[in-house]
Order: sequence, then structure tokens, then C-alpha cells
Amino acid sequence: MSALPEQLIFDLGHRTAHDRQDFLISSANQDAVGWIDQWPNWPAPALIIHGPAASGKTHLAAVWSNQTGAKRIHSDILATKEADEIAGLAQHLTIDPVDLWIGDKDVETTLFHLYNIMKEEGRTLLLTMRMAPSRADFTIADLASRLRAAPVVTIQPPDDPLLAALLVKQFSDRQLQISADVLQYILPRMERSFSATYQLVDKIDKLALSEKRSISIPLIRRILLEE
Repeated sequence: MSALPEQLIFDLGHRTAHDRQDFLISSANQDAVGWIDQWPNWPAPALIIHGPAASGKTHLAAVWSNQTGAKRIHSDILATKEADEIAGLAQHLTIDPVDLWIGDKDVETTLFHLYNIMKEEGRTLLLTMRMAPSRADFTIADLASRLRAAPVVTIQPPDDPLLAALLVKQFSDRQLQISADVLQYILPRMERSFSATYQLVDKIDKLALSEKRSISIPLIRRILLEE
């Protein structure tokens, strides 16, 4: 792995944010970013972004909402409100995460009617899922056909540059900085996933705080040996 520049340590802000400039772009998610930038020239009323937990789906949905004025809503609303009520919330909508409700007939019915309303009125839905629609076990066949026909973009597993940037951002969000040598130590030894990155930073932060120590290679070695 090539050396990481020292400047990387200072590139990110000290807060959790969902603005466009805070979204970390790499080969793992650049296709999803490209689709966001293509709006409103989408070939269907809905775009589906799917990827593993903590991969940035919600963040990217927030970026799109900020760009379009779309209303961001949690998928729980599909279980409590009718399609026309949801459609009345805003011109465009993002619903996150949808697949948690796939298999619930009443929720699928609501989403099916919502899709049709948005299509008939020339409006747009952005949906996030952890699984691709092609793998989801739908109850409503008409909903399955619509979502499987919609454009689907996948956020791929993180590459080294994205993992490095995620680590730096997570530490920065906690108002912590790490040196380049610590970053170089972590990268080849950690589990290579989005969720593992968040979990590892949380463990490091808690241990450093409890022992009132700076973040160092010996401290990180202890945590990695325990995993």
C-alpha cells in the first residue's frame, strides 16, 4: 500500500455532517454520486441506492435532499400513514431504509401506491436498501416489478483511500487527530468494512478516554488483539 500523505490528517472537519462537501468520494461510491448528479434526468420515478450498513446511503440521500428540496423520511412512516398522506409531505421524497419493511404486505401496498402517485405526477423517490431489490422477497408482485425495473446503484466495499478517509473523518468528528503512522498501522490490520470502521474508532476513542492516553500504535494494537 502506498504511503498516505500527512495532509490527510487535516482535510476533514470536526463535526458530523451530511453536506455535499462532507461526503467522501472514491471508486466505491462514485457511481452512486454520478446518479445523484444526473437528477432530474432519471429514467424512472425512483432511484434505489443499496449497500452495506454505514456505507453512506443515508448521507448521500441527505445530499440529494439538500440539492432538490426533497423531504427525508424514515421508512417507519410507511407503516403509519397512507400513500396520499406521505405524497403530500413534499414534491420529492427520500425514504430510508426501505428493505426493513419488505415482506410486510400493508407497508408494501402503501409503497406501491406511493410509487404510482409519484410516477403519475412526475415526482421523484430516492430509496435506500441494504440489499438489492432483485434479492428482496416481496409480497406485492407489482411493487417488486416496479422496484426491480428502477435504476439501482450499488455502493461497493471501501477501498484503501476511502477507508483511510473514513477513519480520519470519524476521529475528526470526535475532535481527535491521528498521525499518519497510526493510520498506516490500522489500515492493513482492520476488518475492511464500513461498519467495522465505525466500531473500531469507537473502541479506540473509549479506551483512550478511559486511560487518558493519546491514540498510539500500542493502544490500537491492544484493541486489535482483542478482536
